[in-house]
Amino acid sequence: MSENKINKILIIRLSALGDTIHTLPLAYAIKEKYPMVQLDWIVEDKAADFIINNPLIDRVFIIPKRKWKNNKNKISNLKEYSKIIKEIQKEQYDVVIDTQQLLKSAVIMGLSKGKRRIALDSGRELSGIFANEIIKTGLQQFDINFHVVKRNMLIAKYLGCSDDVINFILPDFESELNENLKEIFSDKKKKTIVISPATTWQNKHWANENWSEVINKLKDEYRIIITATENDKKAINEILNIVEINENIINLTGMTTLKDLVYIFKNTDLVITPDSGSCHMAWAVNHPYIISLFFSTSKKRTAPFGNKYYSLQADINCSPCMKKKCHNNEINACNKKIEAKEVINIVKKVLH
Repeated sequence: MSENKINKILIIRLSALGDTIHTLPLAYAIKEKYPMVQLDWIVEDKAADFIINNPLIDRVFIIPKRKWKNNKNKISNLKEYSKIIKEIQKEQYDVVIDTQQLLKSAVIMGLSKGKRRIALDSGRELSGIFANEIIKTGLQQFDINFHVVKRNMLIAKYLGCSDDVINFILPDFESELNENLKEIFSDKKKKTIVISPATTWQNKHWANENWSEVINKLKDEYRIIITATENDKKAINEILNIVEINENIINLTGMTTLKDLVYIFKNTDLVITPDSGSCHMAWAVNHPYIISLFFSTSKKRTAPFGNKYYSLQADINCSPCMKKKCHNNEINACNKKIEAKEVINIVKKVLH
């Protein structure tokens, strides 16, 4: 593909948060190869923070999914959707890339009127019917042994870009920070560990008693910051109920935005997290050590990779099952198959 034939490229990656972050290296590779290309992105509101004002992206189209979900007037939702599609069509994209490969993303690609509509093979929900170029990989979309970032980089290679540099570029959120965070991190006397226990799938959770044991064993030597959403307060309270609380434990549950989390991860020494948005954000900031825990999902598919990253997979024959709901006779048996001492030993090794 010659550079002078590409003026505009649109990436379709609507959700979720982690998958959006995993697509950023593709955007970086495209801009490195084609710096003068207008690179645009269509994303749902939930993951939009990492695309709006991103220096890699020239124009952002936002699907306001949360607003539409709460709006009972479906006709007005459809009109707003139609307006977004018309704005996309006006751009007359040379290349449209569907990295989501679901029906909802494929329909956008089909309606975009892009000249070249590119997708990988093995898409779900017949998503490939709207593409006019299918990249043959021989891989399943949810191949548990092939990393999703490397899968996205197959598109980079197809476009003539380098596929061997994995670089995450995030917007600059510094001016939007909660000032209290800066005060928390001004004290450099102790090394800081962020614990982000929550995730959206129950099958991705680690047993609460293991989190409690990790906090109890580390709280005297390290500063422990706990992050989670308001919806996770019950689980966090259950974890902390069997913890001997001291001044080193700072519970920020329900008190941080996604933008705040980026700052937190940039200023911490180590993050402990299951397979979650927090895990992928911590990787994207390229600063802390990360210990990531995998139960129903595959560490080979989504764990951070590199010298500073440690991932543990539950040692049970049904893991990874890639299922949101457990079908084991002993429900969520995998959640207990990683021991707290394994995590503590890694912490001691890297923060000695």
